[in-house]
Amino acid sequence: MEKVDVLLGLQWGDEGKGKIVDVVTPKYDIIARFQGGPNAGHTLIFDDKKYVLHTIPSGIFRDNTINVIGNGVVIDPIIIKDEIDKLEAIGIDVASKMLISKKAHLIVPTHKILDKYSEEQKGKNKIGSTLKGIGPTYMDKTGRNGLRMGDSLATNFKEKYDALQEKHKTILGDYDYAELLSELEIKWFEAMEFMSKFTLIDSEHYINNAMAEGKTVLAEGAQGTMLDVDFGTYPFVTSSNTVTAGTCTGLGVAPNRIGEVVGIFKAYCTRVGSGPFPSELDNEVGENIRQIGHEFGATTGRDRRCGWIDLPALKYAIMINGATQLAMMKADVLDTFDTIEVCTHYDIDGEMYDYFPYDINSLNIKPVYKKIKGWNTDLTGLMDMADAPKEFMDYITYLEGELNVPITIVSVGPDRKQTLMREVELV
Repeated sequence: MEKVDVLLGLQWGDEGKGKIVDVVTPKYDIIARFQGGPNAGHTLIFDDKKYVLHTIPSGIFRDNTINVIGNGVVIDPIIIKDEIDKLEAIGIDVASKMLISKKAHLIVPTHKILDKYSEEQKGKNKIGSTLKGIGPTYMDKTGRNGLRMGDSLATNFKEKYDALQEKHKTILGDYDYAELLSELEIKWFEAMEFMSKFTLIDSEHYINNAMAEGKTVLAEGAQGTMLDVDFGTYPFVTSSNTVTAGTCTGLGVAPNRIGEVVGIFKAYCTRVGSGPFPSELDNEVGENIRQIGHEFGATTGRDRRCGWIDLPALKYAIMINGATQLAMMKADVLDTFDTIEVCTHYDIDGEMYDYFPYDINSLNIKPVYKKIKGWNTDLTGLMDMADAPKEFMDYITYLEGELNVPITIVSVGPDRKQTLMREVELV
């Protein structure tokens, strides 16, 4: 029986997962999203065109690959319809290549309104939500009030929908939302009608049966490890488990059926929204990284906060996920830096930490940096790792030594062609 390989982010999201899923998809029969919702933004660039996916797995552009939206994902029918419309406009037959779990929860219009209401109530303590209704949808899921894709097949679907609306309206009280709600509801029911042409499946049976038949499966993570609801920088986190364990609950895959875990990280570090970021560079260097790396959110368009790579956080993420190999992204963004810095420890009140402490939000953390010589070479045309500058290889070797996991994929530009595979022995 085959195992499920997992590909996920080791930082605060935006690591470049969509690109690598697209690059490795030809090795897999099935690509499956296991958590998150349209707060994800996976950007793919090929044939000089740019595509951004929010809910649909990143294998959708490859022929002969089935894409599964698992039970751990939350779906906004309005957003996914828009995604599908754009894909169909360029000739991709999404209906023949995408299956949706009956157990995936639906984002309803009042979830978005609740999200907006909740962030406004928090004022300066806001967590930086994408206001897509993700948090309230997961709250209804764990509160056992949620609507699922499979409910749309029931004759009493509208009654279930109305009951959930009434619950939300009680919470919203006299908050002014009537106009927004009526506008969203028209689009929402139109989108649900559109979604009825797609095949709904019992995804846990589908995935396990596929593995039993020898089919290869890649689980695609969204967001990043440091945004995990349990292991991230709580409360500045997303509402799902973004780590390898989320594959088990989000697809119905047993722990002993997990195969390779590919952890993706940038050669530096970014974060969107509020929350701690020990190695953040709130200066000209950080701004340079932002501009060179085009660090603006694929979903929100917000400026991403930028900083040097953070080894304590990265080691922590590798441990939590059981990463067996690594993909280093956006190395080319550092092409013009004479010196690159690496955060090796946190200095907390004079004590050195090389791991992620519990209450990172309230601690006074000073990052401790090691300086590394930059390569000062344009990597974007690099076709073979044998031709890579020595300083660049030194950086890779240094990181592998610190992280104890091989870097098997190196990205030197946004296009799928600008991806180099390294032949290294897997641990």
